[in-house]
Amino acid sequence: MTAPSTAPASSRGGRWIQQWDPEDETFWNETGEKIAKRNLFFSVLSEHIGFSIWTLWSVLVLFMGPEYGLTPADKFMLTSMVTLVGAVVRVPYTFAVAIFGGRNWTIISASLLLIPTIAAFAVMKPGTSFDTFLWIGLLAGIGGGNFASSMTNINAFFPLRKKGWALGLNAGGGNIGVAAIQLVALAVIGAGGGPRVLLGIYIPLIVVAAVLGALFMNNIENVKNDTGAAKDAAKDAHTWIMSFLYIGTFGSFIGYSFAFGQVLTNQFGRTPLQATYLTFIGPLLGSLIRPVGGWLADKYGGAKITLYNYVAMAAATAVLVVASMQKSLPLFVVAFVVLFSLTGIGNGSTFKMIPSIFQTKALAKGFEGEEAVLYGRRLSGASMGLIGAVGALGGVGINLAFRQSFLSYGSGTGAFVAFLAFYGACFVVTWAVYLRRTAAVTGAAAAADAKPQLSYAEV
Repeated sequence: MTAPSTAPASSRGGRWIQQWDPEDETFWNETGEKIAKRNLFFSVLSEHIGFSIWTLWSVLVLFMGPEYGLTPADKFMLTSMVTLVGAVVRVPYTFAVAIFGGRNWTIISASLLLIPTIAAFAVMKPGTSFDTFLWIGLLAGIGGGNFASSMTNINAFFPLRKKGWALGLNAGGGNIGVAAIQLVALAVIGAGGGPRVLLGIYIPLIVVAAVLGALFMNNIENVKNDTGAAKDAAKDAHTWIMSFLYIGTFGSFIGYSFAFGQVLTNQFGRTPLQATYLTFIGPLLGSLIRPVGGWLADKYGGAKITLYNYVAMAAATAVLVVASMQKSLPLFVVAFVVLFSLTGIGNGSTFKMIPSIFQTKALAKGFEGEEAVLYGRRLSGASMGLIGAVGALGGVGINLAFRQSFLSYGSGTGAFVAFLAFYGACFVVTWAVYLRRTAAVTGAAAAADAKPQLSYAEV
């Protein structure tokens, strides 16, 4: 008798995989892991470029001196609106994976990045109106959508026991795009180049990312066929609870990435070159440590890591308040870099929680085996895009808070006080929803309908 094949059944030239079961250890070890890691690598590449284009204007505003006629409030408004678009487009980008397939949408979304890059190249000169810069900046927001589609796609490739690591690596590799474009900008400024040199470097990189995605990635058939998952995820309260928590982690990361350089130039009098020497450090560490947050969550539980991480974020923010009031640049930079690193850990731990939450719900509903796995994968994949979109709105709030703080007080101190209060609220929500109840079954629940009450203590 011939043993069943563990190879995924493919069609349409091998680009589509019809059967994919990463929870089957034999399949995973013999076939699935190699394919999943290959798709992860090229997904990271495309998402990395997307993040760079999304945060492009955090660097371009540093190039824009007095001759451009923009006030600090104008620049914070510009970066706020770019962040807003990046958050909003994450919702349709999540649906896009189910409609087009993960590989196909990677090609499309990477190619779309040419539009804001070429448009910025065309208008980047003194004399261009603020409205024109604003409209062109809004186009760059589409780069923020690549995260949602990439995370939804990669979530389907990996088994539950590997998701924390895989999603952390996928997101961390993408997040490094923030630090990468700031490092490239540092090199350009240091060499005496202008913003168009920076833009000219990224145009061919976008083309490379799209071509490599076309050559080496795959679509998964059952993900494409499931277009109703996002609607079901949107009805689940945990999608919105996790969105709130993700505002505190990723919203902080992307908001600070846009604002750090402007705070240094406006509050501490750093030149663009001096600011760029410092701005890349926080996003770089926050990106590199994100897989560590996922790994810690895999080992100790995502909710526990998230809870303790919010304590540390609040402490770092309190130090920032002191540094801002005392105008201590060394203390300010150290505390800000620590806070960046903590946002990365929190990003990894919160995204580990998502598939665990929906897997727990599947078991509570009475699903078993493959049925439970499919339910958890279906809703967690769909919810990630929605959570990513709402979480990114935190970046809008951070930039608007800085704008108002500088208008009202001439510094960022007021904004940091508000952030400190928000991290406290995130701590309370994490504890109350996912750690307060540790019993798997309560007497009341058993007496009512014999269904177990959900326990998220190990989420």
